[in-house]
Amino acid sequence: MQQRTLGATGLRVSRLGLGTMTWGRDTDEHEARDQLIAFAEAGGTLVDTAAAYAEGVSEQMVGALIGDVVARDEIVLATKAAITAKDGRLRYDTSRGGLLSTLDASLKRLGVDHVDLWQVHTWHAGAPLEETLAALDHAVSSGRTSYVGISNYSGWQTAQAATWQRAVPGRTPIASTQVEYSLLNRGIEHEVLPAAAALGLGVLPWSPLGRGVLTGKYRHGTPADSRAATSQFSRFVGHYLDERSAGIVEGVARAADGLGWSPLEVALVWVRDRVGVTSPIVGARTAAQLQGALNVEQLSLPVEIAEALDDVSAD
Repeated sequence: MQQRTLGATGLRVSRLGLGTMTWGRDTDEHEARDQLIAFAEAGGTLVDTAAAYAEGVSEQMVGALIGDVVARDEIVLATKAAITAKDGRLRYDTSRGGLLSTLDASLKRLGVDHVDLWQVHTWHAGAPLEETLAALDHAVSSGRTSYVGISNYSGWQTAQAATWQRAVPGRTPIASTQVEYSLLNRGIEHEVLPAAAALGLGVLPWSPLGRGVLTGKYRHGTPADSRAATSQFSRFVGHYLDERSAGIVEGVARAADGLGWSPLEVALVWVRDRVGVTSPIVGARTAAQLQGALNVEQLSLPVEIAEALDDVSAD
């Protein structure tokens, strides 16, 4: 798998990342192991998790596989703080103390002394931005992480945070932003992508398959074993089960038929090769599902197909 530089840093990551949000909830330890084996064998290096995923179990499962399935120095290990979960309830804390204590707990669950990329999972007004960013500086200076990033920030929030870190020598520059981006959600093109390009941030799209809708699995109803059929994710997926999204999905399906590809391959390659994108984060419930995403390495969309998809999905 090709490697790309993360923003204006020297950190190299695979151009597809492995997301682990389902690990410990929908994905058991055996499927997780098979996923990581398949990802590593395909040349993937970027493994992304978070303190909030499955209330920390995702990080534990990733940690259990480091040194077993892959060596620590063979992966780019990324996690996030600012959101924690307990008993099904989310807690938001972007204070310096909250972030650093969450990072320490993450390192313990992962079984490592540092991560390669530590990200603020969300913007939150509960603490001043400069306090949040000071935690990133301290995490780097104390050796807990090598690089820092943000996630789910709007355009102005991205620009403010990145500019603050650039304003004074010695502060740690922000390496990346992780945001939702797919043919069903192109909102980041208006402000986030331009801000990231201007300020040297790599872009890590999450849900590049439109929360699974772009695979075409919901074209004729809701499969019983799909996320949309669960109480936990029905609203999350249902957001894209509308008339506009259906038209985009049909456009993807027609492109797939013409190319002899799957809809998943069309949708994922479109995101992967967008200007400014470093590495889409692909999550899957099973290793078989993940393999479908790993098959795109040698694929590239013809220009006319990419332009047609741009047109059909334009806001």
